[in-house]
Parts: sequence; structure tokens; C-alpha cells
Amino acid sequence: MSMQLRLVLIVVSLLTLILMLGRIRTAKMRIEDSIFWLGFCLLLLVFSLLPQLVYWMAGLAGTQAPVNFIFLFVIFVLLLRLFSLTLRLSELEIKFQELVQRIALHESLERERLEMGVDKGEGEK
Repeated sequence: MSMQLRLVLIVVSLLTLILMLGRIRTAKMRIEDSIFWLGFCLLLLVFSLLPQLVYWMAGLAGTQAPVNFIFLFVIFVLLLRLFSLTLRLSELEIKFQELVQRIALHESLERERLEMGVDKGEGEK
């Protein structure tokens, strides 16, 4: 792994780490989401500081070059993250649909109650 790649990994990891800590401090990001990004940054830092680990893992994965392993690893991790976000989005859409249906049902029942109250009030006069 070239020194340039190692430096790029270190710089990008540290910048992302600083950005995430700033977001956590200002409460603009959920802790659960920030833990993923902090772990991801730390893993990239480990890869850049311990290139022997990357060479070993590249050999296990059967990639021809360590940089290919890093790209493969990053793509795999981001695909897993995308899948988990897709699951969370689907759950939220289902909950949103149920909430909209409950609100519509509640408003419909409330309208019926008001109409019945108005009809009774007119009949009693």
C-alpha cells in the first residue's frame, strides 16, 4: 500500500472523525448513526497505520492488491449500511402509513359525532 494512499486514508478518517464529533456535540446526528461513522473512521485509520493487516486481509480475500481490498471492503461496508437504512426507512414508512390511517379514522369518527350532535340538537328545538 503506497504512502500516498495511507496519508489520504488518515486525512479523510480524521476529517470525518472531526465532523462526526462536531455533529454529536451539536446534537444534529443520532448517536446510533454516529457510532457507525466513528467506527468506520477508526477502522480506516487502523488500515492506514497497520498496512500489514491490509496485506494479510487482501491475501485472505484473494485480491491482487491491498488497495483493491480496501475499495472492496469500503463498498461492502457501505452496502451493509445502505441495507440497514433501507430497512429503517421501510419501517418508518409503515409506521407513517398506520399513523395517517389512525388520524383519518379518528377525524372521521369525530365528524360523525359532531354531525350526530348537530342533528340531535336541531330535533330537540
